[in-house]
Amino acid sequence: MNKKAIIIGLILVLALGGGVAYRLIHSTTGGGEKVEHKETGHKDEKGDHDAEKGHEGHDEHGEGKLVKMSAEVQKQSGVVVALAKKQRLAGTISTTGKVEANADRIAHVSPRISGKIVSVKSSLGDSVAAGQVLVTLDSVELGEALNRYHQSKTKLALAQSNMDRIKALVDKKIAARKEILQAETDYKTSQTELHTDEERLALYGVSIAHLRGDIHKKPLLPVRSPISGIITEKHAIVGELSDPAKSLYTVADLSSVWVLVDIHEKDLAKVRRGQAATVIVGAFSDRKFRGRITYLADLVDEATRTVKARVEVANPGRMLKPEMFATVELALAADAPPVLAVPEEALQEMDGRKLIFVAEKETEFEPRPVELGRASGGMVEVVSGLREGERYAVKGAFTLKSELKKGELEGHEH
Repeated sequence: MNKKAIIIGLILVLALGGGVAYRLIHSTTGGGEKVEHKETGHKDEKGDHDAEKGHEGHDEHGEGKLVKMSAEVQKQSGVVVALAKKQRLAGTISTTGKVEANADRIAHVSPRISGKIVSVKSSLGDSVAAGQVLVTLDSVELGEALNRYHQSKTKLALAQSNMDRIKALVDKKIAARKEILQAETDYKTSQTELHTDEERLALYGVSIAHLRGDIHKKPLLPVRSPISGIITEKHAIVGELSDPAKSLYTVADLSSVWVLVDIHEKDLAKVRRGQAATVIVGAFSDRKFRGRITYLADLVDEATRTVKARVEVANPGRMLKPEMFATVELALAADAPPVLAVPEEALQEMDGRKLIFVAEKETEFEPRPVELGRASGGMVEVVSGLREGERYAVKGAFTLKSELKKGELEGHEH
């Protein structure tokens, strides 16, 4: 009876222990699957994030400072890739200069004889025409010349009358033939004297047409402008005495001006007379004035090692003023060997360096520093940093630069 009770008790204990063990094992197995699932879930999320990041590669640049941009985004952003190639550049020499009046179109106006200024008819800055009266003078010398002119005119009239009278007498055989010869000689002498007096007055600046009309009853001398232009200097004052040694006005024709520049000794072989030049001044920075070199000095300045050159420039509207500072670009012939050149818009500047975005792959651009040479017609020579045949961003470089800077900022934030 006791044995039977003990056996039944052992069976119950084993049964209870097996149930507990089963539940413990089942519980442990279920928990392990859940953790693995979570880990798997995290891995999947990370994988998705990496894939997403890969698609957005055009917003980042790697350790090698590469800018990644998909072909579709390149098209939307206006990024255009081209092959680097060599070409001939016309080239320019840039120098500074100063605007001056064209000395071949300047007139210093002064009277040809002495006199007192009676009237002033033009002021500083006035536009005058050739032959226009600027001042009038009361001149004793002119009065004397006019008196001689009138006397010669009267003498000629008398000689004409006497010659006509004697001719009539000779025709009637009342006077001898030698008398007509003398009358003709007197007439020719009077004619010569009048012509001499007219030339003297014309030399003084008095119009012969006015003389013949007897308009000049007073000894007033008109002083006229010899050229058309602008009055740039005025020294005429009413009541003052004037003489040929004193300039009353300076008249300048500013339809054409000179720009004087200094050419460095090393550039002399590239410069010649007749060479085209472009002039730019600060007041009209968006305007380019065209001209040509009309003079090149033969002496080199010992101190500056430069040579003076003169550029003659058309000046429509008198926009260029004497004493203005100017930048002058001298065009060079495109006869130099071809050089590797890129458009100006392909160049970007960062940290004081010029960069070109070189396409390492279809979707990757390397911001590469370059050394530049001369520029001409919107193209710039690349001395180093880019090789012929390499692909680079010919357009849209600014967009790539923006992406590069954005990537650097995001890198600093992380």
